[in-house]
Amino acid sequence: MARKRTILVTGGVVALALPVCLALSWGAWGRRSIDGFDDRVEPANTQVAHLLQGEHLVPPPPLPPGAFQSAEVETSRPLLASADRRWDQMDPEFVQMLLLAFKIMKDEHGYDMALLEGWRSPERQAMLAQKGTHVTMAGAWQSYHQYGVAADCAFFKEGKLVISERDPWAMRGYALYGQVAERLGLTWGGRWQLQDFGHVEWRKPGIKAAMHAARNP
Repeated sequence: MARKRTILVTGGVVALALPVCLALSWGAWGRRSIDGFDDRVEPANTQVAHLLQGEHLVPPPPLPPGAFQSAEVETSRPLLASADRRWDQMDPEFVQMLLLAFKIMKDEHGYDMALLEGWRSPERQAMLAQKGTHVTMAGAWQSYHQYGVAADCAFFKEGKLVISERDPWAMRGYALYGQVAERLGLTWGGRWQLQDFGHVEWRKPGIKAAMHAARNP
């Protein structure tokens, strides 16, 4: 008889608790699935957590124009001297992610990073596309550069830009940079068929439409 009462009591507790558990589970599932957006911060990635909680990183001082005009740079990246390197032309959230990548590259791997090109006008994108697919496969408004969420970067060592992929030190840096970028949720161009080792972009949902409207009122 006592055993029967125990079973009945246990069953009653489970029955009462089940709706609460279901409600909590539904609430958590619902919060994660709205518009496909997951607002949870993974505790393992403390750097991203700090970024999302309001840490504000400041862009490094701009390099002198001559750094982008050497024969070595011109060979590796033609027309780089006329590229836009203004940090304030890019998406502020993307800027913080990129600066965090720069900080990790310096603190963890000893590489100083430099921005080669950030925002890119549709006219410049079309001009680069005319140079051929070895330069870019994207036409005007087809690159994330036009929406301020892409950047081409390289390394700065002993007062000079190091871009060449023939440099073993630079290639090691690009591989590390790709790992860091992907760790922060960015897409790295080193995995593409037309490899672009210094390129990263943030595929922010809806950014194309939003940035297109902002730049073309």
